[in-house]
Amino acid sequence: MKLKNDKYKKARGGYSRLLNIACQKCGSSICQYQKDGAGSLRRMYVDRIIDPKISLDRKDLTCPKGHLLGVKIIYEKEKRPAFRLFVDSVVKKIIKV
Repeated sequence: MKLKNDKYKKARGGYSRLLNIACQKCGSSICQYQKDGAGSLRRMYVDRIIDPKISLDRKDLTCPKGHLLGVKIIYEKEKRPAFRLFVDSVVKKIIKV
């Protein structure tokens, strides 16, 4: 698997990692996600989601069992579609690339 290397990655210091995202309540897998830069995971950009197990066309981000994890937004600074995650709604684990 190859990580994306674009202007968004460079704007965040050029540091990326691949995360496995799962639901906090039931533990079901949601997707893999490329996180750029340091800091906590507050939003997930749609173009960084890899191998989704759920539909990304909805306005809400839910796990396969129906738990609400976040809502779809347009991140104003970059005009990018993203999901704003609720606090402690997901569990993340770093995947070795």
